[in-house]
Amino acid sequence: MSEELQATPEQEKEIDDQVKALQRGVVEIVPEDAFREKIKKSVITGKPLKIKLGMDPSAPDVHIGHTVVLHKLRQFQEFGHEIQMLIGDFTGKIGDPSGKSETRKPLTTEDVEANAKTYVEQYGKVLDMDKATLYYNSEWLSKLTFEDVIKLAGNLTVARMLEREDFHNRYTSNKPISVHEFFYPLMQGYDSIAMDSDIEVGGTDQTFNVMMGRQLQDAYGKEKQVALTLPLIEGLDGERKMSKSLDNYIGIDEEPNEMFGKAMSIPDELMLKYYELATDISLADIEQLEKELADGSLHPRDAKQRLGRKFVSMYYGEDEAEKAQRYFQTVFQKRALPDDMPEVEWKGEATVSIIDLLVELDMQPSKGEARKMIQNGGVKINEEKVHDIKTEIAVENGMIVQVGKRKFTKLSV
Repeated sequence: MSEELQATPEQEKEIDDQVKALQRGVVEIVPEDAFREKIKKSVITGKPLKIKLGMDPSAPDVHIGHTVVLHKLRQFQEFGHEIQMLIGDFTGKIGDPSGKSETRKPLTTEDVEANAKTYVEQYGKVLDMDKATLYYNSEWLSKLTFEDVIKLAGNLTVARMLEREDFHNRYTSNKPISVHEFFYPLMQGYDSIAMDSDIEVGGTDQTFNVMMGRQLQDAYGKEKQVALTLPLIEGLDGERKMSKSLDNYIGIDEEPNEMFGKAMSIPDELMLKYYELATDISLADIEQLEKELADGSLHPRDAKQRLGRKFVSMYYGEDEAEKAQRYFQTVFQKRALPDDMPEVEWKGEATVSIIDLLVELDMQPSKGEARKMIQNGGVKINEEKVHDIKTEIAVENGMIVQVGKRKFTKLSV
């Protein structure tokens, strides 16, 4: 690649700075020497690298766990490199089998289009989407002939595919593997051929798929991309990968008070990992935090408040972050009702069931969710817990309805 290129001392420093910054929080770079060479070539020639992130729009919500790779892309972007945002509108209809114990349900065209639109909007909270190039892999994958597909499949053996942990586990436990699932990593690898990607970024659960890009680029006579993998961040339970389905997530579209409150639930032992992977604070600041936590000069509770405030400021601005912190301190530390709770004029019946009240106020999305919240002891009227799902509420002026720890509504009649 760039063995014959000679860097000036100033360029060498820039190369070192980029490599050091971009290695932050990374699990593995394959191969490391090629990574440095690509950075070196880019600095000397002034030509930006093409950095690929592929995403199947399988769900409409983006959470803090997703932003780990987005922050890495933001770093590349700040160094002037080109971000290739690939929407897997074709592969999304098949479903990524990574980490799955059974065949994944395909998405409809309508699902893919709706989710992709949401992804682009939410990713813009971390990336400068005006400076990112958006791709859809249906542009090339839908045009492949069956002969093209056979040629592509000829680059991978069944034995190699069964090295994947998820496939291996399903195969050895006699769980079905559909043939079309074998084509998923081949298609993701072909994306890198079509896009001429220099570096592909992904979570550790995507290692096999990302490495497939290197293998196929080589088979098709292209310069091989570098694979850069980042850790999966554990959710609020401290054990399993952050996921909306496990309800252990912090969504980047959640209300500021909810976002701040959830940050306060992060296990102490994971706090620094969240700082490093899900925020843009400097390594020096993280090292200082670690030192202060270790010597006891900083209480974990205060460090988490800083983290919660950082999250809110990143997605809503500093004013909202200050309000969210003040709200938390008022409601949870001082055990007082918040001064700025939303006030709603009640126009319904004078007496209403507690379940209907929660749904009408949009404090619960459905009667089923409202019922569960009451049964779990998460509903209060004027600071008195409601235990019976059949409770009838006589609505009064100034009545305060509380759901969970962070949702309050004051009624006016």
